Amino acid sequence: MPSKDALRELQLRLANRLQAARERPRESGWLAVECGQVGLLLPLAQAGEIHAARQVAPVPHAKPWMVGVANLRGQLNTVIDLGSFLHLRRSGVAGGPRNGAQLVMLNPSLRVNAAILVDRLAGLRDPEQLERLPASDEPRPGFAGASWRDPQGRVWQELDLAALAQDPQFLDVAA
Repeated sequence: MPSKDALRELQLRLANRLQAARERPRESGWLAVECGQVGLLLPLAQAGEIHAARQVAPVPHAKPWMVGVANLRGQLNTVIDLGSFLHLRRSGVAGGPRNGAQLVMLNPSLRVNAAILVDRLAGLRDPEQLERLPASDEPRPGFAGASWRDPQGRVWQELDLAALAQDPQFLDVAA
């Protein structure tokens, strides 16, 4: 049966790709995400698990960009709408997380029980895939890293999640 052979071949290719990914260090790469149609790069070493944005319990009287809390693997995490926090879109969008939205937990090593809500995952990026853009003279928050351009011409903004987690506004989630 050709379908069994095709399935075996697909499984073998996937197994080989997973093995190659395990052997290659990923500390220097990024998780690419979109928020408010802006491309953001989150350092893999600072990002944690990814979860579907379901069952986020709202918290009354919180900042507009605090979506609520979510139980992720038995741990209560504050959920921050990254697009609203960064002023990439209006805060307090009714109806909770949008379709396709994902939660990216902050790495436990950052010692903050928080997850950021992103609109869409866009895959992994490596520094050698991107061109670093010259630094701008515009004022930027301390957690904003370099800007990068991919081969298709799209600009991606690097975010330092460790610095974001220590930002006073990020830490001050209750109104």
